[in-house]
Amino acid sequence: MPSPKVYTWLCGFFAALGSVTFGYDLGIIASVLPSEDFNRVTGNPDATKQGLIVGCLLLGAFASNIYIGSLADRIGRRASILAGCITFLIGGGIQTGAQSIRYMYGGRFLAGMGIGMLAMLAPLYQSEIAHPSIRGRLTTLQQFMLGLGALIASFIGYGCFHGLTGQAQWRVPLGIQLLPAVPLAFFILLLPESPRYLAMKGRDAQALQVLARLHSRGDENDPFVVAEHQEILEQVRIEKEETRDAWVQLFTNKSNLRRLFLGVALQFSVQMTGVSVIQYYSPQIFASIGIDTSTTLGLQSGNSVIALIGEGLCIWFIDRLGRRGPLVWANAISGFTFVIGTILIKLFPAGSDNHNASRAFVAMTWLFNLVFSSGIGPLSWAIPVEMFNNATRAKATAITSSAAWISNFMIAQVSPPAFANIGWKYYLVFAICGFTNALFFWAFLPETRGIPLEELDAYFSRAPIFIPGSHVELKDVGAREEELRRGRIVVGGLEEDVRIDEDGPEKEKL
Repeated sequence: MPSPKVYTWLCGFFAALGSVTFGYDLGIIASVLPSEDFNRVTGNPDATKQGLIVGCLLLGAFASNIYIGSLADRIGRRASILAGCITFLIGGGIQTGAQSIRYMYGGRFLAGMGIGMLAMLAPLYQSEIAHPSIRGRLTTLQQFMLGLGALIASFIGYGCFHGLTGQAQWRVPLGIQLLPAVPLAFFILLLPESPRYLAMKGRDAQALQVLARLHSRGDENDPFVVAEHQEILEQVRIEKEETRDAWVQLFTNKSNLRRLFLGVALQFSVQMTGVSVIQYYSPQIFASIGIDTSTTLGLQSGNSVIALIGEGLCIWFIDRLGRRGPLVWANAISGFTFVIGTILIKLFPAGSDNHNASRAFVAMTWLFNLVFSSGIGPLSWAIPVEMFNNATRAKATAITSSAAWISNFMIAQVSPPAFANIGWKYYLVFAICGFTNALFFWAFLPETRGIPLEELDAYFSRAPIFIPGSHVELKDVGAREEELRRGRIVVGGLEEDVRIDEDGPEKEKL
């Protein structure tokens, strides 16, 4: 049997399969819309209707976050992931077999609901099964798998568009999107349930069994597992005493409201970097500096490879460098790339025939994609799931995820008229927001690296609103795990020692 951390990582990796569908579906539609047969079947939709075909996916994802938090707390993380897979498969099937534009609207909306569920549930599940020292690597797998889906979509879309004709030209790439969700739907129930969810439901013995399976090769007497189990149970007990209604607590408890605001701001800030503008409108953007569409499609394939490299780097360094620093620097650098890109478009527009300017612009978009993929994108999903306690985590991350979808939809709809009315000046918005994002998170976002989920309430109660210069203590990741192995737990902000004897664990306050 592999080591506990490897086993846990493999469980998280498998749960992230749904994100491949997310990246693929976002990427493949660009090669479907130009198909002659697709336009014939859908009634030759104009730009507005094509925009709605794209946007329905985002609206469906937004709609799913209305109920997914409550569903995850009611039926569990695994069963909710299964429901997300089924919803996506139905929506993808309707798209593949579409007979009119109405089928596409409905199919994209349903597929978006499934994607929204999986995008929120995968990091939630991963955060709740992970060791504190690898939680960042596990929750950032989401973005890596998304990038993998986008990379696959760029090559399959290009190949199908140029290599197939008729209905196969668009039905085949749409049908391929179903493949990653099938094994996830069949095997998700074979993975262990979240021990935090089991503890919330009073299934304490099962929670201990799962923790032992995840973290000690099944040894229920392992000191780390016993201490972790005791800390989870004590935190659940406190939450039941202090929080009767998680929804009310989210908006009436100052600490929860602060965290909710940070999570929503984080997801909204992602779209203000300009990532969706580049993703959805790259041919138009590149054309503004004299690069034709064919060349742009080739460059985008290279861009997908760069994104995957960045996401791999994030998995490697996230538990070494933390969350706060990489997020701040990535936003600042993204703003810098838009400053240079905006200057290049202003000085060397299409028709100036300056190839060096075109190459410099491409270099800026690739640098942007690298820093976005290695910091901003993955952290926007990883940070919210590790800021909240067990009682509020699912519901809170449903709200923060909904901010991602609605802001994405907003940018997708606003960008075409912005391009038409103000041209290159539109890019100044993202140049400025990159720096303001960096300043905001430098000022207000606490570091959460390596803190056990049960200790985050106490941590945020100590962390001041303005973070720089506050010197809030953050223990080394390995040191905190070693304390758990020695039986040192934190309950309600107080440290206790857990001793094991024949009658079970006993606690002693320090």
